[in-house]
Amino acid sequence: MSSNPIDPVKLDKLAQVAIKVGLQLAEGQDLLMTAPMSAAPLVRRITEHAYKAGAGLVTTIYSDEEATLARYKYANDKSFDKGAAWLYAGMAEAFKANTARLAISGDNPMMLAGQDPDKVSRANRANSAAYKPALQLITGFDINWNIVSYPNAAWAKLIFPNDSEEIAVGKLADAIFKASRVDVDDPIAAWKEHNANLKKRWSWLNGKNFASLKYSGPGTDLTIGLADGHRWKGGASEAKNGITCNPNIPTEEVFTTPHRLRVEGTVSSTKPLSHNGTLIEDMQARFEGGRLVELKASKGQDIFNRVLDTDEGARRLGEVALVPHSSPISASGLLFYNTLYDENASSHIAMGQCYADCFVGGKELTQEQIFAKGGNTSNIHIDWMIGSDKIDIDGVHADGSSEPVMRKGEWA
Repeated sequence: MSSNPIDPVKLDKLAQVAIKVGLQLAEGQDLLMTAPMSAAPLVRRITEHAYKAGAGLVTTIYSDEEATLARYKYANDKSFDKGAAWLYAGMAEAFKANTARLAISGDNPMMLAGQDPDKVSRANRANSAAYKPALQLITGFDINWNIVSYPNAAWAKLIFPNDSEEIAVGKLADAIFKASRVDVDDPIAAWKEHNANLKKRWSWLNGKNFASLKYSGPGTDLTIGLADGHRWKGGASEAKNGITCNPNIPTEEVFTTPHRLRVEGTVSSTKPLSHNGTLIEDMQARFEGGRLVELKASKGQDIFNRVLDTDEGARRLGEVALVPHSSPISASGLLFYNTLYDENASSHIAMGQCYADCFVGGKELTQEQIFAKGGNTSNIHIDWMIGSDKIDIDGVHADGSSEPVMRKGEWA
């Protein structure tokens, strides 16, 4: 019998970090978890730590790759215009009742690679529309939420194709543990220090209150205007329910809301984007008046353009994030095919929905007020990477004067 390639001690530490750092789950608070079936070992550890922390009720909804693929093989055509609205309405009710949200990522990123792209995009569109009532409470930061990952075998083989499955899973597990800061004696203390460092960065940016950011580098000459009354965040943040959580584990970014009408120029992607079974490579985008008016890619161009036609807000920016090129995830040299990791390897932008909490007094603002300040609204939120060791970023003040923010991908 082969040994388990996933270190059980570190897996347990990851579960502890998810509950104590990621969610800071409150006494008596319920927890709703979603996970692929392959991640059951992590689900069990998290469930145990949740109850030890005083959780009310822990409910897990599992997804299964084979069942997902069965739909593409056998479902009638109308199926692909349906989303489980009843499920997401129930999730929204749970969140309104202060249930915490935890997602475990780890599906095979290329699961849908062989399926009809039209069916994939229709299913995504239907699912996005159905998910909106629940998603708005997450992006609005009404509750404490968190995402962590588990090393699924198919995902591991994608990153380490030349290794046996067992070795690949072990390597991916180690990469996840390192990126999630659970490969140390005291992960909770490590996260405390990391959050303090991120806070220094976003506090500096908030003090500067730049009107826009100017990006320059190979294939990139881009100005991103920032929303009126925007504020930078990163690492630990307080949700509207008063609980401070770390939504993304790992995280290396500080981020804010761009103005949806004030983005001009051209930008090139610096890493491939893995989206629903398609690798979209070498993207070149042109923005006018905040709108992405032209997108070219060497691979996956049609697929991404289809996604950008989801709704009116899909071609506008909802997030801008700064990540140093020397981040641990970038330093690993790995392409994870998973946005949670790849976005933390480089500075990035996101098409679609903005985060309501990235505004001064954001917790009190209505959706109409956020829109009036330049915040974007959409059924999608898709990050793609535009940072590298060749990109310079300047902060531009309202009076037109500017100062360096990043030079060759590092904090200036």
